[in-house]
Amino acid sequence: MRIHLISIGNKMPQWIGEGYREYAKRLPGECALILVEIAAGHRCKGADIHRAIREEGERMLAAIPKGALVVALDVLGKPWSTELLAEQLGDWMHQGRDVALLVGGPEGLCENCLAMADLRWSLSALTFPHPLVRVILAEQLYRAWTLLRNHPYHRA
Repeated sequence: MRIHLISIGNKMPQWIGEGYREYAKRLPGECALILVEIAAGHRCKGADIHRAIREEGERMLAAIPKGALVVALDVLGKPWSTELLAEQLGDWMHQGRDVALLVGGPEGLCENCLAMADLRWSLSALTFPHPLVRVILAEQLYRAWTLLRNHPYHRA
């Protein structure tokens, strides 16, 4: 099984890339994490934001592997505890089906992405800087995997 983190934005600060790679490389091949960066739409003064979001969504949907379970990261989604994420990850690994995690831009995901989602997951009621979400996701997926394997990383 592979987890495809499909995220808007491809010009991230160096520390974001380093943080993401640190946790992604810790995950074994049985649940490899693959980052798919989608170029952000035009957001200068006077730009049509709705059009940018719609076009980003089209590119995201095109990047979803055929047959993948689609999980939209959405503020209105269901919050998962670390333990529930581990349970979800275990189920995904057992199914052997690829998973696509969709992370929108600063304004979120387009309606078409939300409609395509099999699940909607809210990381928190807090607002995170958009680039930081990929680091948080990579760390939480690694943490969930360590729970499944009784690794000492998660000490709760």
